[in-house]
Amino acid sequence: MPEDVNIHVKHLTRVEGHGNIIFNTKNGKVSNVIWEVDEAPRFFEAFVRGKSYHQLSHITSRICGICSIGHSLASLRATEAAMKVEISEQTELLRRLALHGENMQSHSLHVGYLVAPDLLGAPSVVPLVKTHREAVVKIVRLHKLANYLSDLTCGRTIHPITLEVGGFTAIPTEKQLVEVRKQLVQGMEVTGEVAGIVLANADKLPDFQRETEFIGLTNDDHYAYYKGDIASTDGGRWPPEDYLKIANEYVVPQSTAKHSKHNRDSYMVGALARLNLNYRHLTDEAKAVAEMFGLKPVCHNPYMNSVAQLVEIMDSLVDSTKIINELLSRGLKEEKNEMEIRAGRGVGAVEVPRGILFHDYTIDKLGNCIKANCIIPTNQNHGNIQKDMEAIAPTLLGKPEKEIELTLEMLVRAYDPCISCSTHYLNVKFK
Repeated sequence: MPEDVNIHVKHLTRVEGHGNIIFNTKNGKVSNVIWEVDEAPRFFEAFVRGKSYHQLSHITSRICGICSIGHSLASLRATEAAMKVEISEQTELLRRLALHGENMQSHSLHVGYLVAPDLLGAPSVVPLVKTHREAVVKIVRLHKLANYLSDLTCGRTIHPITLEVGGFTAIPTEKQLVEVRKQLVQGMEVTGEVAGIVLANADKLPDFQRETEFIGLTNDDHYAYYKGDIASTDGGRWPPEDYLKIANEYVVPQSTAKHSKHNRDSYMVGALARLNLNYRHLTDEAKAVAEMFGLKPVCHNPYMNSVAQLVEIMDSLVDSTKIINELLSRGLKEEKNEMEIRAGRGVGAVEVPRGILFHDYTIDKLGNCIKANCIIPTNQNHGNIQKDMEAIAPTLLGKPEKEIELTLEMLVRAYDPCISCSTHYLNVKFK
C-alpha cells in the first residue's frame, strides 16, 4: 500500500439510508477517518404535535419501514404512560409476539441479504442465488415466516394497522396461532442450518476489540424486548423516564444525525448490547447458537453483532412458541379498549432490531400531543461507529486499499444502521 491513501465511500451500500466513509493516510500514518451522515433530517416530532393520541402510533410507524412495529409499540407505550392506560396480560403477550416477528424479519434480512455477501465474497445477495442457492432459500424461508407472524399479529408487516392504545382492533384466531407455531418450530431447524453456514465463513469477520459501554433494556423475568429498565454494562439501572440522563445527544459537524454518549465517549445498542446485558435469559436453543461461535458476555467485537442477531432469531422463534402456548392455554378473548382521556407525560422504551428506542409524549386534556421527542437506536450508535473506525484505522495500515475499504464497510454494516431514521439535526443559517 502506498504511504498516502485516500478512500471515500460515497453512500455505502447494503445499509438503509445514505452514509459515507472517509479514510486518509499521509506519510504512512492515518490522518483522517470519518463516518459521515449527509441525509436530510426527519421531522416526525413536529408531525405529531397537535395530533390526537389515537393517531400518534400510526404516524410514527412511518419513521421506519423496517422497525414500524417497534415504533408503533414505543409510541403506544408512551401514550399509555401519559394517559395512565393499563393493558391486559393478553395484550402484552400479543405485543411481545409482534416484536418477535419484526425482530426475526429484520435480522434475517440483515444477516442473509446484507452481511452474507461479505462472508461469501459477493457484491450483493443476487449472485449468491447461483453460487449458494440453498443458503439463500433458507434465509428466504425465515424471512417469509417472520413476515407471516408480523401480519398475523399486526394486520400487516409494514405500518401495522391492528395496534391501538389499550390493545388491538383485531387479534389472531386460535387456529392461526396453532399453524404459525408449527412453522416456528420448523424455523428453529432452518436457523440452526443458517448458523452453520455463517460459522463456516466466520473467519471473514475481523477479530477486532474495542472496549465500550453497552446499553439496552433489561428485566428480571425474560430477555427484554417489550419492557424493562434501562441498563448498562458499566453498571446502573434506570427507569425509562430517565432516558435523557442516558442518551445524552450532541451534534457533530460531519453528520445530520446526532450522536449520543453516557459514561464514555460513546456507547452501543442493538443485538450485541442486549445479549451482553441479558444473556442469562436467552433460551437454551439460543445459547447453543451463541456457543457455536464462542459468543459470551461481555463481547466487545462489533462485528459479532451480526452473530448476536442470529442468536436472537433463534431466541425469538423459541420464545414465540412459548407465548403462543400461554395464549392458547388462557384462551383468546375479544377485549374492549375503554379509557379516559387525561393529560400527562409518558415515555415508552422498547427494543427494536437495532437497539433501544425511546418515544416521549406530552398529552393535553383534550388528548392531543403538544410535545414529542424520539431517540432512534442508530443515532445512539453513530458515535460508537466513529470511535470504532478511529480504533481500527491504524491496524489497516499497509493493507491493500480494497481490503481497507471492505473492512470499514463491514464495520458499519455490522451495526445494521437505519440511517434515514436517525437524522434529526438541521443546520440553518439565518441572513
